Amino acid sequence: MENKLKVAFICVHNSCRSQIAEALGKYFAGDIFESYSAGTEAKPQINQDAVRLMKELYDIDMEKTQYSKLLDKIPAVDIVITMGCNVECPYLTCKYREDWGLDDPTGKSDEEFKKVISIIEAKIKELKERLKS
Repeated sequence: MENKLKVAFICVHNSCRSQIAEALGKYFAGDIFESYSAGTEAKPQINQDAVRLMKELYDIDMEKTQYSKLLDKIPAVDIVITMGCNVECPYLTCKYREDWGLDDPTGKSDEEFKKVISIIEAKIKELKERLKS
């Protein structure tokens, strides 16, 4: 597939859920779509619990391949996935948009983080299947 669709995972701070989605998108669906993440604000670093758990669960080091960035730092995309931040996301031009309604696990237990990571993994795999057909 030469011209892969570009998918943007958007969250307010681009430090946790959207970063996890970008990493898992690359990991599980890189053959079908390109994954990007961005936020309406940026943090100095990716959430350290997310970094630790992604290394533990998938051997993915998000700090080596990703950083917190604003919406204007990603290319034009085909699909926008918002994480469920309960804020009005600025409009990004796209062909399709959906909201995953995920709770922010920041500051919560590893179990809460793992639940959110598991949901993101399932949603990435489901999105991949939808886009294959």
